[in-house]
Formats: sequence, C-alpha cells, structure tokens
Amino acid sequence: MKPREGNSNWLEINRGAIIENASHLLKLTGVRLMAVVKANGYGHGITEVVRVAVSAGATYCGVARVEEAFELRRAGIEAPILVLGYTPDEQLADAIGRNVALTVFHPEQIETLVAAASVAGRPALVHVKVDTGMSRLGAQPAIAYQLLGQLTKEPSVEVEGVFTHFARADETEDPTTALQERRFLDLLAEIEAAGLRPPLVHAANSAAALTRPSTHLDMVRIGIALYGLDPSTRVPLPEGFQPALAWKAHLTHVQQYPAGTGVSYGHVYQTHGQERIGVVPVGYGDGYRRVEGNAVLIHGQQVPVVGRVCMDQLMVQLDHVPQAKVGDEVVLLGHQGEEHIRAEEIAKRWETINYEVVCGLGARVPRVYVG
Repeated sequence: MKPREGNSNWLEINRGAIIENASHLLKLTGVRLMAVVKANGYGHGITEVVRVAVSAGATYCGVARVEEAFELRRAGIEAPILVLGYTPDEQLADAIGRNVALTVFHPEQIETLVAAASVAGRPALVHVKVDTGMSRLGAQPAIAYQLLGQLTKEPSVEVEGVFTHFARADETEDPTTALQERRFLDLLAEIEAAGLRPPLVHAANSAAALTRPSTHLDMVRIGIALYGLDPSTRVPLPEGFQPALAWKAHLTHVQQYPAGTGVSYGHVYQTHGQERIGVVPVGYGDGYRRVEGNAVLIHGQQVPVVGRVCMDQLMVQLDHVPQAKVGDEVVLLGHQGEEHIRAEEIAKRWETINYEVVCGLGARVPRVYVG
C-alpha cells in the first residue's frame, strides 16, 4: 500500500492483526481484557487501536497519563479508561467529570480526590494500586488494606478495582512473580474477609497472561502482546499472533560511486569498489537509531544500511539488488516477499527491547491503517 501523497515514510498498521491477537488473548485467558494503549498505543496510534480493540472484545483501556485519556474522550471513545499512573491534583476534577478511572496509591490522595469529585459533580472512580515488589507506584499491602477501607467510606468515591504489577513476569524461571502473586492473593483474602473486594481485581500483564493462568483473576492488562510482539525473549508469543505494524518508505535516489568514496557524515563508511548507494528518507528524527549493523528489505532481500544514519535520511548498499531503482519500496520493519525484519531483531541490533523500538517511532511518521 502507498502512503498519502507527500509522505516519504509511513507506518502500516493492520487492524485485522490486532483483532486476531485480542481474540487469541480472550480465548486464552477467559477473562476481561484491558487494552493497554499508553505511549500512543505502543506507537501504533492510540485512538484507532482502542476502536479496534474494543470492537474485538476489549472491555477496558489502560493509559499512562490523564492526557491520553482526554485524547480518547475527545475522539468519542466511551469505553472505560484507567489512568495507570499518577494524575496531578489540578487534573483530577476534569478526569472525574469525563468518567476516567484513576489510580490511588497513598492515603494523602483521598482529601484532594473527594474535593475534586465535589467540583466534578460525580463520584470519583478509582483503582487502588498495591506494590507487591515492583518498588514503583503503589501502596504496601497493609497500607492498601487501610486505603480500601477509607475509600469505601467516602460517598463521593467508587472503588472499582485493586491491582498490582509484576516486575519479572517475563523471566519465567525467576521466583519473584510467584512471591508477588502470593502477597497480592494474601491481601485479597483479607479484603474479601472484610467485605471490601471491588468488582475488578487485576494483576497480569502480557507475560503473566501467557505463562501464569493463576494471575488472570477478573481482568488481564495486555499491552505488547496485543500488537503481536513478544513480551520478552523468554516469553515468545504462541502460534497465531501476528505483528500489527510495518514501517515502509521508498528509495528516493540511487547513485553509483567509485571505490574509496565516503558515504554520509564523517565518512565512516567508504565504498570498497564500484558500489550503488541508495537513499531512504528515514532517519533518527523518525525513530530509526543511529547505530551500526542496520538493514532494510528491498526486493525481498536484506540490504545493509551504510554510513551514519542522518536525522532524515539513511543510505543503503544496493549491490545485491541491482534491479533497485528510485521509487522502489523499502521495508524497515515487517514483511517483504519471503523475508521479514521483526521488532525483536531490530531491538537486538539497537541493544534495547522491542517495546522501545515501536514506542520510539516518531509522531511525524504517518500511521496508515489497513485491514
């Protein structure tokens, strides 16, 4: 598929892949699914991902920041939304007024929450976050128990959920997740005994959803797996999942150079003989890392990126694809013919994780939806 006129590189997001991935997850877990769409839907485009995920059966959306929730509400998304992170006091009333659920993790939040609910003219919908071992946002289990008790007494607060987050669920051999789960279930038993259990108890991220059925509880929070990407090298996706995103461009220039010609800034690459060099209008300004060892697909073959990646352009060596010409499709991420460059492969080259690869795709790269 070609992009809209004037776009030099673009992302193709396959709606059908997201639908299939969500369907697999719903069948696998048998519980409600929260589509985690923070960081612009992991780079896939937050609004469209939510529309597709909800149509596929997701019943909740998870965002990191309240601004993301507001963006979804402005787009007409009516599905339940939970802000998984911190919400500044000055934005509480707006969030409550737009029926956005908020994360509470400290008793000091109660007073401002109640005041904001009064301004908004409706009860604040909240989920209490428990720190069972992530050492990030969250109340220690004993404090979380007290917090739930205090919140349930407030007529202007509706406690909808309680949740925790696993630090090492993508390391299946590590005992930390089992320990965190035990702490959370112990707290849950106390909560239930006191009659404080909210409707939604959730803990599992993508890795836990795939490997620890005991953590599924009332709802799973699915981010990376929804987009068809492996939670980690130790937790690959099962058969049937497919990546939803491809990154494409066109060759904009092809030129043959003699031996000893320096290519790009610093001339760190010099031609070894007569070489055809192509230019691709993608650079680190779009989220393509300035590292050595990159490759792209042209005519179904991997060709090396040579020279330094620039802000807006990169150069490729075309000797193995002599038929390559200006206007030919270049695939930086995704399929072309029988070849495939996966986000996991790029992450290895960039010494990072696939999450960062897709979340780092620049806002100036248009998203084109297919399927």
